[in-house]
Amino acid sequence: MLAGLAITVQVALVALGVGLILGLGGGIAKVYGNRAVRGVAEVYTTIFRGLPEFLVVLIAFFGGSLILAQFSEDAELNAFTAGSLALATTFGAYATEVFRGAFQSVPPGQIEAGKAVGLSGLTIMRRIVLPQVWRLALPGLGNLFLSLLKDTALVSVIGVDDLMRKADIARSVTKDSFTMYAAAAVLYLILTAVTTVILHLLERRASRGIRRAA
Repeated sequence: MLAGLAITVQVALVALGVGLILGLGGGIAKVYGNRAVRGVAEVYTTIFRGLPEFLVVLIAFFGGSLILAQFSEDAELNAFTAGSLALATTFGAYATEVFRGAFQSVPPGQIEAGKAVGLSGLTIMRRIVLPQVWRLALPGLGNLFLSLLKDTALVSVIGVDDLMRKADIARSVTKDSFTMYAAAAVLYLILTAVTTVILHLLERRASRGIRRAA
């Protein structure tokens, strides 16, 4: 089960990395993109926020394998890859809305001030906008990641040897369902508690130097 916990963490981190890229890109598209780009981002978030994560995992695995089979009869999508990308896609859809709100919360006057002193658009984004967006979006992203950790249990249905699948295998061998699932619950709670501490540290670090109203 500890080996399964390691796989759970790997799935979550891969999904987080890909999902953050999708979310940041989606947020930029919704705030700064032209009409067509905003439309694409809107369709993406509408679809993947409206589908159950369980269904997305199944579609990614079986649909991906079906596509690969068109090129080679023996080809099959790796379950770890399919599950991670499926969770990343859904995470990215929700993260898009978090980033969108964060971008819109950056005072426009700061962007205008950057242009006034001759900064390029890329420099303004990198040195003025993104540091504030990260601080503003971090609490929302943290909540999404905690949900992602629990959603990783869904990849067990496509054969990924994560914590949930290992607990189910242990249950079938020992015939002791309660103990095995209770042990899995404890491990999930420990993982969530550690993650919560890390998120609090990141939020505190991101807020350094920020003046708060008395």
